[in-house]
Amino acid sequence: MGSADNGAGAAGTDAARRGAAVRAEGFGVKGPRGWAFRGIGVDAAPGSLVALAGPSGSGRTCLLLALTGRMKAAEGFAEVGGVRLPRKMAAVRRFSALAHVPGVSDLDPAFTVAEHLREAALLRRRFSGSPLALLRPRSGRAAENRRRVEAALEAAGLDPQTLPKGERTSVRDLERLEALRLSVALALLGEPRLLAVDDTDLKLGDAEEAAAWSMLRSVADSGVTVLAVCTEVPDEADVVVRTTATGPDRTTAPAPAPAAEPDTAAAKARARATGADGDADARPDTAATAAPGPAPAAGEDADPAAEADGRGAGVGPGAASGGADRAPAQKAGPRDGAGEDDDEEGAADAIAETGRA
Repeated sequence: MGSADNGAGAAGTDAARRGAAVRAEGFGVKGPRGWAFRGIGVDAAPGSLVALAGPSGSGRTCLLLALTGRMKAAEGFAEVGGVRLPRKMAAVRRFSALAHVPGVSDLDPAFTVAEHLREAALLRRRFSGSPLALLRPRSGRAAENRRRVEAALEAAGLDPQTLPKGERTSVRDLERLEALRLSVALALLGEPRLLAVDDTDLKLGDAEEAAAWSMLRSVADSGVTVLAVCTEVPDEADVVVRTTATGPDRTTAPAPAPAAEPDTAAAKARARATGADGDADARPDTAATAAPGPAPAAGEDADPAAEADGRGAGVGPGAASGGADRAPAQKAGPRDGAGEDDDEEGAADAIAETGRA
């Protein structure tokens, strides 16, 4: 009886050592359009099922990638498996694996289940295996690959013999839950300490969703820490981390509006030199600050249409009295946006009459 207890304790210790503890405080990632998420805190023991819950667009996937060393944080810190982030992202990537993450670890729809498994085994041996393994006999290496594949398929709950064409079934012919199981199995081939799954409950019925969470719960019970993105929090989750939509970055104050240029002859001359004469709002001011000259007679140059309608910014009966009298009239009140076309026509008439004067 005592020896059985010791064996169980050793197994529990091995499982705890295999999983990666996840801790974070004030964790945040910022992109070109603002914060993807910020102020996140996590405290998960090894072998926990952590649900990253929140609405779509709230930064759930960014948080998943940041905690697995695939995205650099902009504030706060995290510690995954005793490795500090964002300082040692490469080290976290070595013992973490991505299962289903759209746009990052997608399955190839043209590949069969057997081809995906064979490819993953070859990649693991090439990039993760020990160089000394190449000295082993080929039969020994093949047996090791079969053991890993069978263990990964069993942990993911995928039996290739139940598929329509067995291992030769293409990914495009798999159901959503079957594709999720295959993604998890491929990620588990490398025996990671941390497993990340995105959109766990996307496009799943109630029964399929329950089966998916049961699978992830089983993986976590085996000692692997699981991070799973979801919309609704499952009952199987040990730790729940919620993300909220932060919207655009509001930490930077908006730039102040440019100050109005002084109403002086020098300022208007600069405006004319830079092509500001094409602006309808600037034309009355340009006319008002034209070179001084003798004031035209009252009935000679006045625009009857402008006098009747009150067009332009202050171009009216008093426009014939000279440039010095027009500027105050232009400042009389705010311009009505609906009369901008009339303002432009009246301003053009005023400029033409001033030029003749």
